[in-house]
Amino acid sequence: MRYSRIHWRKACVGLTATAVLAVPASTANAYGLLSTQSPSPSASASSDTGFANLTPAVAARLDTAIKQVMREANVPGVAVSVSAPGKGSYVKAFGVADKSTGAPMKPDLYVRIGSETKTFTVTALLQLVDQGKLAIDDPISKYVKGVPNGDKIRLRDLADMRSGLFNYSEDPGFVKAFLTNPKKPMTPQQLLDYSFKHPVAFQPGTRFVYCNTNLILLGLVVEKVGGMPLHDIITQKVLKPAGLNHTVFPTGAEFPNPHAQGYTNQTLSGKVENSTDWNPSWAWAAGAMISNLPDLKSWAHTLATGTLLSAKTQAARLRFLPTPIPGAGYGLGILNVQGWIGHNGSLPGYETLTVYLPEAKATMVVVLNTDILHNNIEPSTLFGQAITRIVSPGHVFGLPTPEPHPSAPSPSSTPSVQPSSG
Repeated sequence: MRYSRIHWRKACVGLTATAVLAVPASTANAYGLLSTQSPSPSASASSDTGFANLTPAVAARLDTAIKQVMREANVPGVAVSVSAPGKGSYVKAFGVADKSTGAPMKPDLYVRIGSETKTFTVTALLQLVDQGKLAIDDPISKYVKGVPNGDKIRLRDLADMRSGLFNYSEDPGFVKAFLTNPKKPMTPQQLLDYSFKHPVAFQPGTRFVYCNTNLILLGLVVEKVGGMPLHDIITQKVLKPAGLNHTVFPTGAEFPNPHAQGYTNQTLSGKVENSTDWNPSWAWAAGAMISNLPDLKSWAHTLATGTLLSAKTQAARLRFLPTPIPGAGYGLGILNVQGWIGHNGSLPGYETLTVYLPEAKATMVVVLNTDILHNNIEPSTLFGQAITRIVSPGHVFGLPTPEPHPSAPSPSSTPSVQPSSG
């Protein structure tokens, strides 16, 4: 994650990494949150589910809306998939995958998916729950020694972002080390060391703070209990059963071809650089994975419907607790924004959004090759909002930019930079 001159930034999810407001659970509805969006009239929205029939006329409106976001946010390339049973399908790519060659963006190009990795790590964890090899309410101290407050922090608290641990990607030493040499590999223990030198911020379960440290710990738990390296467990136990043949968990900076080039301004100079070959090991279980649009479309359904988990475990996963973000709830490694269930991701140079709307059985996936904010808003959020205003006006995806956190630099101070993670 990073700080801008005014606003602090979340680490690869639309929920803020430093939000600490406790919200009463009574504000949640069956999905764990109350909608704060009022449905807007739409002639294209069908009456049965409120989801648009993806006719040529609607496709033309989507083309216009997507191109407008591209222009305003200066996005090099984006690919979009929207579909629902009986409503049709919309799959298109716009712009360029490589600014130096002008190669076009395509739907099948590989991209780094950032924090969508969390959905795979937590799925592997919950599979171990189903196998009776661990309990979601086990303390982290049972599996990893030396965790501050580890005897009180449950695996559940880590998965639903309520642990109280310090987010390692906010540590100034980590930020300096990463941006000084973004191609250098980092180990999980190095990441935890950056976190554990800070005191815990609150008692587990009492507040929501999006934190990459949580997922590094869960990755270590999955490895210890599963008896294999995390990338092998996710490949064998999650990706293969889900039929995701174009999704990988890299062990270094390797990047399957063909892939889009990524562009970021999360640099020491603040200038835009090509970050395609930066090593994602610093995000590991929180954000190192790679995929493409077709695989993410399939994963949207698998993740939201729980086909890899028991019904009981999936129900626990989808018990969304309120967050400080209006209309957004967070479950066990999964997000709900205005009824859209899934996750988004941001890593320097790339952003993704993979979500599912249960009542329409609809999927929406957006992948793009920049993470540069526009008016302090993630470009993936801008695309999600523009698309859902057309296809699901009663469920408009939106993650508003929070007010500046007290610890963030003031507008007149020198900005510190934090890489968006996961």
